[in-house]
Amino acid sequence: MAERDGQPEANGKITVILADDHAVVRSALRLMLEREPDIEVLAEAGDAASAARYVTGHRPKVLILDINMPGGSGLAAIPSIREQSPDTEIVILTMQDETAFAREALRAGVLGYILKEAASEELVKAVRMAADGRTYLQPELGARLAAEPDAVRPDDLSEREIEVLRLIALGHTNNEIAGQLYLSVRTVESHRAHIQQKLAMTTRSELVRYAIERGLIDV
Repeated sequence: MAERDGQPEANGKITVILADDHAVVRSALRLMLEREPDIEVLAEAGDAASAARYVTGHRPKVLILDINMPGGSGLAAIPSIREQSPDTEIVILTMQDETAFAREALRAGVLGYILKEAASEELVKAVRMAADGRTYLQPELGARLAAEPDAVRPDDLSEREIEVLRLIALGHTNNEIAGQLYLSVRTVESHRAHIQQKLAMTTRSELVRYAIERGLIDV
């Protein structure tokens, strides 16, 4: 049995906690997810406080979190949840289709944003990608984010830096980027350092969110 931060992962599966205030929704989602051989639901929560408590206790790989729940917004609970269990990735599952909510969620560090109307294959895909450290937005929502006025190419990055940023956001290593752009690894590292300096960002997840918000990658 694999270990992660002192907590066992059951048979190498993607461990999940479901947080939604509707028991019927949780039950349906649990049945759907546990049909997948690589996913196991550890617990269900009906409010944000319970979600935070279960995440702290179980330290799952992925938390599926609704926005509107009793006792406070799911979005408001994200900072404390991430502080208590930094290795738990978060996928938002909600009826809120406004891009403002999606942007706020991305800024808070979530790796997935799915609307309940499409919560089937989309959710399974989002859970797997989040567990792998990759970002997934429902395609229609991602297209709307990219079409908004601030989804433009940033003027302070060079063409080459934008190319490097896109590849970073898509999950490529420095060696892979160097190969694709016919650059040396040292040059890629230099571009990456310049990008992080210009954008005042230090982690890959921040760069991914920035690329998505600016429409630099197709999600």
